[in-house]
Amino acid sequence: MHDCRLGERLAQLLDADDVDAAIEAGLVAFAPCPACDEVVAAKIVDAQARLAKAWAARERYRAREARLARIAAERAARRSPPQAQKSSLPPAAAAVLARAKAKAAQRGDQ
Repeated sequence: MHDCRLGERLAQLLDADDVDAAIEAGLVAFAPCPACDEVVAAKIVDAQARLAKAWAARERYRAREARLARIAAERAARRSPPQAQKSSLPPAAAAVLARAKAKAAQRGDQ
């Protein structure tokens, strides 16, 4: 059952510029009936349209911010120097291997 008094209450809240209270009172779900005052119905429909437009803009802004953050992270990853591969060898074994490679390189130069 529809309650036209709710429409009047929503219109009062909108006139007082208390959109948050109007939303909590059921502004988004309210559908004016033919028996509702035309001025009240027009006010409610206009507020619903403005809210839908504002919420859509907020979602576009959030999507844009996420996209720009992703692009910036990708750009930073491309610009940063490649990370040196960490050896899975213990430090002592890695040192022995490095010396062996250096000796092999000296032999190859001679």
